[in-house]
Amino acid sequence: MALPLAPIAVMAAKYGTVALAGYALARQIQPGRVDQRCEDALDELGEGISAHRPRDREQVNGAARFRRVIRLGTNGPGIEIDASALARVKLRRI
Repeated sequence: MALPLAPIAVMAAKYGTVALAGYALARQIQPGRVDQRCEDALDELGEGISAHRPRDREQVNGAARFRRVIRLGTNGPGIEIDASALARVKLRRI
């Protein structure tokens, strides 16, 4: 029985294109660094979402934190999820 190569070639070309695009994107990502001041600021955030606008600046500041512990069973091993984010949006009239 003959193996139809045309459908396999189309799938290989499609997945090869996606893999090549992913590789090109991964090559452009710069290595990050850890700033201890930022880490401390994220650790001090309260849980929930907040936003405020300082009166002396034309910007809006926002913060969010989600912290949960998920356990498998009643006394089983657990995973702590701690997701924090800070944001700043500056608005200027030109």
